Amino acid sequence: MTQDTPLKYFRTSPEIIRLAVMMYVRFPLSLRNVEDLLHERGIDISHESVRFWWNRFGPIFASKIRMKRAERLRAGPQWRWHLDEVFVKINGERHYLWRAVDHEGEVLESFVTKTRDKKAALKFLKKTMRRYGRPEAIVTDLLRSYGAAPKAIGAANLQQTGRWLNNRAENSYLPFRRRERAMLRFRRMRSLQKFASVHASVHNHFNAERSLSSRPEFKSKRAAALAEWRGLCSA
Repeated sequence: MTQDTPLKYFRTSPEIIRLAVMMYVRFPLSLRNVEDLLHERGIDISHESVRFWWNRFGPIFASKIRMKRAERLRAGPQWRWHLDEVFVKINGERHYLWRAVDHEGEVLESFVTKTRDKKAALKFLKKTMRRYGRPEAIVTDLLRSYGAAPKAIGAANLQQTGRWLNNRAENSYLPFRRRERAMLRFRRMRSLQKFASVHASVHNHFNAERSLSSRPEFKSKRAAALAEWRGLCSA
């Protein structure tokens, strides 16, 4: 028995919904920016429709992308993870966004907490390992929570620290920071967790490493990513 696509019973075509969600999540655009860009292309929708679509379908699209990537990664050995955390202000209160990045720069997991102690680090590490398996090495900074969490699960020998070893994780926040400024920050912890997870999956999907590829290879990867995106939740 085939499952109905969640886009089936909407009057707007699935192609427009997927396009609006991709533009809002992938690029540093506001809801009204997306409305104006679609209007220029002859698509008349409200910015509130864009808000509804990304809230409803963004997690679904991200989940499908993440599921395929997790299956691929679990099939082979995990080489190296980079773990790092960055603070995010929510209504003037500091929260922490934890991220696990693999050796190719793809974000594996995003996790929001109010603290950055051992309990938070352990919960984040267990969640990532449960989804992707166990890596051969875990690169962190010198935060004590990173030393205590692997030790609690018997993985202390996997931890590596160094002055520049964790630059890959620290640089992975740049696209999210640009998106955060466009959204004028977040107002709820739940909204931050939801958007960070969706944004990470969409960014991974379209990140073709153009600086490391020739022009024809980059165009081929970009076309493949776009074709796969258009096939999400299709009938």
